Amino acid sequence: MTDSGNRVSVVVADDHPVFREGIARGLQLSGQIDVVAEAEDGEAALEAIRELNPDVALLDYRIPKLDGIAVIHAVVRDQLPTRTILLSATTDSAVVFRALEEGAAGYLAKDAKRSEIVHAVMRVAAGKQVVSEELTGGLVDEIRIRADRDTVILSERERQVLKGFAKGQSIPQLAAELFLGASTVKTHTQRLYEKLGVSDRAAAVAEAMRRGLLE
Repeated sequence: MTDSGNRVSVVVADDHPVFREGIARGLQLSGQIDVVAEAEDGEAALEAIRELNPDVALLDYRIPKLDGIAVIHAVVRDQLPTRTILLSATTDSAVVFRALEEGAAGYLAKDAKRSEIVHAVMRVAAGKQVVSEELTGGLVDEIRIRADRDTVILSERERQVLKGFAKGQSIPQLAAELFLGASTVKTHTQRLYEKLGVSDRAAAVAEAMRRGLLE
């Protein structure tokens, strides 16, 4: 990483040379940022990040070979010190959420002003998170949708069936223990599967554990 005063070292990755060069020039002209490498695809971007350890990597989402999110995933997986910003024409809130979930420190729309990009790079280099203002509303909605999707309300019988599966019990064994007919237990089992989005007992137990329903 750069140690020249407060200047921030940056790798810029985009497969459109005119756009990439324009972003790099704008960052360099800020007087606060050193663009240490430019890359036209994800593999080259990741190689530059590993070799140069820049403070920030500014990545297009749709770069070839490795897309921006794949690069972010590799940076986090390999515990590289570089912080990442996705710069994309895609404003789909699901993509924004996934980028942040993978470890991006920022997400900017590709039509962001140069001053906004410079500001985002400086904030991210200082350890902050940055998302374009016009994307935050959709991101909040996406978080709410995912939270609702993960909220599962089980009936008492469905909980009993789930706990039985977690103990390795079969449907006949559960039917005998709960004093219910096997067909009734099968009905509760099917409803349990539908609520958890699974199709078998092992998957039901695994998904219930992920959601904290067996704690």
